[in-house]
Amino acid sequence: MLKGNILTTEGWIYGSVRFENGRVTALEGHIADPLVNDAPYILPGFIDLHVHGGGGRDIMEGGDAADTVTRQHAQHGTTSLLATTMTAPRDELMQVVAGLGEQARRRATDGARMLGVHLEGPYINPGKLGAQPDAAAVAVRDEVLKYLELAPIRVVTIAPEISGHLDIISDMASRGVRVQLGHSLGTYDDAVNALKHGARGFTHLFNAMSPLHHRDPGMVGAALAHAEYAELIPDLLHVHPGAIRAAMRAIPRLYVVTDSTSAAGMPDGEYRLGSQHVTKCMGGVRLADGTLAGSTLTMDQALRNLVSLGIPLADVSNRLSRFPADYLGLEDRGRIARGAWADLVVLDREHKLTATYVEGESIVEYA
Repeated sequence: MLKGNILTTEGWIYGSVRFENGRVTALEGHIADPLVNDAPYILPGFIDLHVHGGGGRDIMEGGDAADTVTRQHAQHGTTSLLATTMTAPRDELMQVVAGLGEQARRRATDGARMLGVHLEGPYINPGKLGAQPDAAAVAVRDEVLKYLELAPIRVVTIAPEISGHLDIISDMASRGVRVQLGHSLGTYDDAVNALKHGARGFTHLFNAMSPLHHRDPGMVGAALAHAEYAELIPDLLHVHPGAIRAAMRAIPRLYVVTDSTSAAGMPDGEYRLGSQHVTKCMGGVRLADGTLAGSTLTMDQALRNLVSLGIPLADVSNRLSRFPADYLGLEDRGRIARGAWADLVVLDREHKLTATYVEGESIVEYA
């Protein structure tokens, strides 16, 4: 049982949450403004749908790298995540995805739950790689279906302007895969057409996509005008606070991702991002040419960053937990409610993490 200011699906209550066998069994308390007391905040655990690495390990390494990554992010309040791949040659990527399929069937001790895989590439525009390796490919139905057989592919990033990709978007959407638009030189019309074919979101909004211009609104303009969901990296390096605010006003269920790399939780130095070598320095991760290459962000820091912009804690929590769960169609995660998984984080009054529970198991307890 935990006591404090609990953010429920109906709003804040002051009281207690009980859980047993990994599930919330009872909520007791009364409606209360958390600003009128000094009790801790109890929020749904964070759900990160775009994670490349952490703790010095990269998802593309295969082997036990994913276990290290899930443990590292659990230390920062992430209770479930999508292991996110990098663009790579077909055989290499198939091997990595197959390994992730095996790991998705279990949860590493003291780690976050891996909900599945976010396939970020290879179906992207070679003219908008960002930090992705130069191994972009055109999607072929049989190949895509093979990936779906190997692992629970929950999200796929795709450039819609590539010939044949609209049919792939429709096919994947019909199978329940969330298709996101990104790493794209597509026009506003390309993006709108992709949404009509079943695309649901946008990958790291503003980054690695055609920008907004008032006479050429591009991919960003389509997202702001039409999207219900999009992911965004609030490390305050990838996106200016003003752009974050604009996106929050325009996109009802804008949600937070870290796009974290193996450098997350590690000191400055040289690290791996897929086949690329990156440098962590001054809070960011970059390629040799200075291109931003993922981040070192953790979800608890993302929360503090958004709160520092004056965004209410309840709104921030929705963007770290409830909205990504809703995006994947998960009704028993991302919220504190009877019957939901007991994925919980406890924060002190300065919004610092003091405890994390993954499916009822205590992962983090700071003095």
